[in-house]
Amino acid sequence: MSNRIWLSSPHMSGKEIKYINQAFEGNYIAPLGPNIDSFESSISQRLRNNTELYCAALSSGTAAIHLALRLLDVSAKDVVFVQSFTFCGTTNPVSYQGAEIIFIDSEIDTWNMCPVSLQMALDDYKERSVKAIIPVHLYGMPAKMDEITKLADMYNVPIIEDAAEALGSSLNGRFCGTFGLMSALSFNGNKIITTSGGGALISSSDEYINRARFLATQARDIASHYQHSNIGYNYRMSNILAGIGCGQLEVLENRVAQRRANNQRYREFFKGNTGITFQTEPNTGYFSNYWLTAILIDSRLTGGITREDVRLALDAANIESRPLWKPMHMQPIYEGSKFYGNGVCEDLFEKGLCLPSSSSLEIQDFERIFDVLTKTFMKHDF
Repeated sequence: MSNRIWLSSPHMSGKEIKYINQAFEGNYIAPLGPNIDSFESSISQRLRNNTELYCAALSSGTAAIHLALRLLDVSAKDVVFVQSFTFCGTTNPVSYQGAEIIFIDSEIDTWNMCPVSLQMALDDYKERSVKAIIPVHLYGMPAKMDEITKLADMYNVPIIEDAAEALGSSLNGRFCGTFGLMSALSFNGNKIITTSGGGALISSSDEYINRARFLATQARDIASHYQHSNIGYNYRMSNILAGIGCGQLEVLENRVAQRRANNQRYREFFKGNTGITFQTEPNTGYFSNYWLTAILIDSRLTGGITREDVRLALDAANIESRPLWKPMHMQPIYEGSKFYGNGVCEDLFEKGLCLPSSSSLEIQDFERIFDVLTKTFMKHDF
């Protein structure tokens, strides 16, 4: 059987090894070192607009969200509004803190947090201690941050922006990850750039970032001995992994261009098939990195062919695809949680599929993918 085509593979540039070798030569194998400093500085410089940004490189995007919640003193008495259409890395940190999660539906334009549903929830909970709003830029598509930010300001609730999938994406020229009071990035192995495993917390407040670094290194007090006055975590990124990140950042623009080119290939292939629709930038103000190309399959217009028919056909050919995220309010661990919306995200999950989107995909890979898709849709006039 042919080699497996993965949904989103790590893509090394060769530039990473320079930083890794420097770490070995300088014996910076311990968690901190010059690669960490360079990686954090490079991220801050790339994302900043007219505002100074600060960055803490961490072990994961989940850790970044968790630290953001700690910095806002979120506790069991509090409420946090979270986009339901997301990965558990967005929601689990809220549960770590014991707070109540209120799930917010998506809107159909971007598939992200619906401002209308959010306002309904904010109005209903205005007498409660609402500590944060967590929107997500799903698959790299910017959420409607202008509307969400306006509501957050109106109700005086801070935004923790989940930009884990959206490095390089922007809205009206402003990079995702710079709209929230704090924001989370991810450099997991499947992301647009990777540090193998890792993430970052971003903020325009150096006070928040300095505090995050303190908490991420087991909250060790300044003393000659080990002394701890706060509960901390082992959340800091290693100097070696940060070196991988430094090399990856050098090719970020290229990786974004490759992912967007993948998306365009799929659009050309499905052109004329009314049963297939794409997650699409609503207007020219939106710029998605198209980390993953995501489609909806309407079986009423494809001769009965469903999302699962396509996924299983690809899998049989050793090609990985994946359903869209199952909304978190539908997950067993959050059974009975409050949900605001009309079920848009439920419909997206039912019909949606993520197609192979690695930046390393080659012509022969697309030939294999398109061959399977062509045979699968032959029942329909395609």
